[in-house]
Amino acid sequence: MSNKISLGVIIGNRDFFPDRLVSEARADILALFAQLAITPILLSEEDSKLGGVETFKDAQKCAALFSLHRNEISGILVVLPNFGDEIGVAETIKLSGLDVPVLIQAYPDDLNKLDVARRRDSWCGKISVCNNLYQFGIKYTLTSAHVVHPNQPEFIAELNDFLAVCRVVKGMRKVRIGAVGARPGAFNTVRYSEKILQRHGISVTTVDLSEILGRANRLTKDDAEVIAHLDKINQYAPKGATPDEAMIQIAKLDVVLNQFVEEHALDATAIQCWTSLQKNYGCNVCTSMSMMSENMLPSACEVDVTGTLTMYAMQLASGSPSALVDWNNNYAEDPNKCVLFHCGNWAKSFLPDIEISNAPILGTSVGIENTYGALDGRTPAMPLTYGRISTDDPKGVIKVYMGEGMLTDDALNTFGNRAVAEIPNLQGLMNYVCKNGFEHHVVMNASKTVGILKEALGNYMGWEFYEHN
Repeated sequence: MSNKISLGVIIGNRDFFPDRLVSEARADILALFAQLAITPILLSEEDSKLGGVETFKDAQKCAALFSLHRNEISGILVVLPNFGDEIGVAETIKLSGLDVPVLIQAYPDDLNKLDVARRRDSWCGKISVCNNLYQFGIKYTLTSAHVVHPNQPEFIAELNDFLAVCRVVKGMRKVRIGAVGARPGAFNTVRYSEKILQRHGISVTTVDLSEILGRANRLTKDDAEVIAHLDKINQYAPKGATPDEAMIQIAKLDVVLNQFVEEHALDATAIQCWTSLQKNYGCNVCTSMSMMSENMLPSACEVDVTGTLTMYAMQLASGSPSALVDWNNNYAEDPNKCVLFHCGNWAKSFLPDIEISNAPILGTSVGIENTYGALDGRTPAMPLTYGRISTDDPKGVIKVYMGEGMLTDDALNTFGNRAVAEIPNLQGLMNYVCKNGFEHHVVMNASKTVGILKEALGNYMGWEFYEHN
């Protein structure tokens, strides 16, 4: 995922500190932004003294500039080369009307430069800026070290994390999810509140499964779209023992699902994947869901809308696909390992040995011949961020739990999409999941991005967030 993004920049200044510090900071930030392909939006040196924000008039000018670029700005960086004007920073953000993440950076002093002509006092100024932002009700992000030079690798890493926070917040506030069909009757676990989601900018577009299947059945194997999608599927994964007739069924369904996504400008989908689909159409939809997830349009099974929302959030944070899985089995006697499993719709990124197959468990009730389209494959060792977003209807809130671990290469003799996860204090995590009424579905992403997600979803979105350590 590209880091090409625009940030508003406020360079704070206080009149009795050396002005050259502002010019030096401006040069530092512009060079860093060029290195990271970030577009800076800040006052020019003609707009205010050295392009800093020192007075209320400066704040007005900077706020007007930000307002002019409100559709471009994903976040704001506050730079404090000296103590800065804490009221000017807060007034700029308030007057701009922007509701975006804000990162506060302050320069360190040099012990050999604490005379009147060279001291910064940014350590103290940062506290004052944060105090004013808190008073104004403006949410903000801090660097790990209280003061840090923008040229230090630690700050560059934190700025990249901040860009990811901006992506998550911007994406989550306008995400559009398609719910295809009704949830399976036996799955109360995936119920959710559309109204609570909508209050947070998350829209759900619904469609009856019969409409999708009806459109798919009107297509023929000779239609150009079906031929094109069949070719894409064959390029995506080996067909294994899947019959040609089933491949055509899968391709026709893929055509219609992609049309639905395009027609409604959807960012993600959650699909009724059993048992109506197998009984009334004759295949699994897993391959199409895997392809969409791989192409950064996450798709969750069993109409798990908040599951696919979690997939989307993790995707925004990491820039890589996510997968919806079951907390499925213990792993022998190891208390910190478990088996993650699903019939077969994980993104190809998780399945180096991917093959189109069938779903043996589902096949026991609907006929194995009606389940072709499920994927088979084992996920190898890789980093793991796991977690779940859920609506808590009795409380009227959105709640989240997330943590980090590892996927391992431990032996696992079974079918479907499968992985072994190692998670510190896994038993404590399962206790938390059960006590707080979370679903048996969890999302995995091959990253270490909990810090980013906690800042975006907990701080800026205001959701209840539990980080498992």
